[in-house]
Parts: sequence; C-alpha cells; structure tokens
Amino acid sequence: MGKMYRAISADGSAFAEVLDAKDIVSEIEKINQSSAVVTAALGRLTIAASLMGYMLKGESDTITLRINGGGPAGQLTAVADSWGNVKSCVSNPVVEIPLNAQGKLDVGGAVGTDGNLSVVRDLGLKEPYVGVIPLVSGEIAEDIANYYASSEQIPTVCSLGVLVNPDLTVRSAGGFLVQLLPFADEKCIDIIEANIAKMPPVSKLFDDGATPEEIAGMLLDGLEPNVLDTAEPVYYCDCSRERTEEVLISIGEEELSKIAAEGKDTEVCCHFCGKNYVFTPDEITELIAGIGKES
Repeated sequence: MGKMYRAISADGSAFAEVLDAKDIVSEIEKINQSSAVVTAALGRLTIAASLMGYMLKGESDTITLRINGGGPAGQLTAVADSWGNVKSCVSNPVVEIPLNAQGKLDVGGAVGTDGNLSVVRDLGLKEPYVGVIPLVSGEIAEDIANYYASSEQIPTVCSLGVLVNPDLTVRSAGGFLVQLLPFADEKCIDIIEANIAKMPPVSKLFDDGATPEEIAGMLLDGLEPNVLDTAEPVYYCDCSRERTEEVLISIGEEELSKIAAEGKDTEVCCHFCGKNYVFTPDEITELIAGIGKES
C-alpha cells in the first residue's frame, strides 16, 4: 500500500500532498510486465491520479487521467477514487528507446508530446467535468502543473518520480503536489520556491529513505506546517464478472450472436489488472436473451 501525507501552512495559504507509491507502482510493473521507461511513465501518471483523487470531496467521486501523446507507449490511463486508490493501464507496455540527453529514462519520448492530457472528474452529477489541455512535455509532472494553471487557475508545483532497477523491479516511486491558495503572499511563494530549489528529485528522496511527512516538511519549511490527514491508498481494480457482462451486452445483440455462432469460449481480459473472464457460447446466448427481454 502507498503512504499519503497532507499538510497545510499555519496561515492556510499553502498546501502540500506527498505520496510514497513504491508498492503501487510495483503492482503496475507486475501486472503489465512493462519495460523500464513505460513503468516510469505509467507510474508517474498513476501517482498523479492518486494525489488528485485524494483531493476529491465525495466518497463516490472519481478522477480519470488520460494521455495520448503520439509516442510508442500509446494511450496511458489512470483512474483514482477519493481515497487515493488507483488503477491504470497502457496500450503498449513494452517500449525500448534510448536514454534521454541527461542519461535518464526518456519518459517524454515514450509518451510523446503530440497530443492532450484529459482530466475527467465524475462527481455524481449528470455530466462529469472534463478538462483537456495540450501536452507540454510528456514528462507528466509538468503537464499536471500546467493543467492546474490553465484549467483551474491554481498555482501548482508537481513532482513525480520512479526509479527502476536493472531487473525492471521498482526501486522507489512517489510524488508531491504543492498548491497556493488565492491569498498566498509573495513571501510564502518565495519560501516555497527556495525550499523546492534545494530539494533533490522526489524519487531520490524516497530512495534515500525520506518519509512523506519529512518531504512535506521540506516543502513547507518556514511556514509552520500542520498535518491535515494521512491515508494508505492501494492499487485497486474493481472489475467483476457482472461488469464484464455489461461490457459484452454493450456491443449489441448482433455482434454477440456472431460470437455465440462461432461455438467457442469467449475470453475477456481486464486491461487494469489482467484478470480473465471466460464465457461459454451458452452464456453468451443467455446474455442475448436478456437483451431481448429488456427491449
């Protein structure tokens, strides 16, 4: 499970949220058997979704982050609830490209920059709130910060990091969001900027053993931070046989009839957790019969 920590400055003008997500990103690597750069890319998006999801108010609220930047990894999707629990998937889990100019995993190269970041908040209303912005770098953290600045007018600093071992297991993973409220003064901004400037990358902080509480303290140092709350989000997929039946029904009676006529078992795999659901021709026929009764 992950470790989430939230703190706020004594005057309420700045807020920091930090997540140690090593266990969550490790689960992503196990499910997808992903290459290092895809583990880093999908891990970053998943961390961002968990951080943003935990800021939702309603218990049943969810947030979906989706990136399609035209890169070889294809589309990346992450979905989180208001507890920070999260699931994610990627079109192409294995991508092999050279390191970037800094000798690090080229997340931007795998994701691409010719596309958009979409943020869908489902708050239980008639229609979800959807925000779409062009990608800035494909490195994801910059794109998240740009989303907040352009779509919600909230000054935000976002840092996301994943370190991958030579054997492709996850060495460290985590991230943070720092946001300023409208009444934050210049002194507060200067303090936070100075704090961030002297901090190592967030993945190194976690690799060196720093806790989310310690990192939040570094971010809000000099602003007398107080703890808001903590949580232990997990990688969680809520797929089920019933939901899979609904997906099959959604393709329509005509297509289901063709599937049943083939006389073979139909296997449906969940993209988020890799679980397989098998339906016999008779079970497909029962689904068709159910459609007929509803109509």
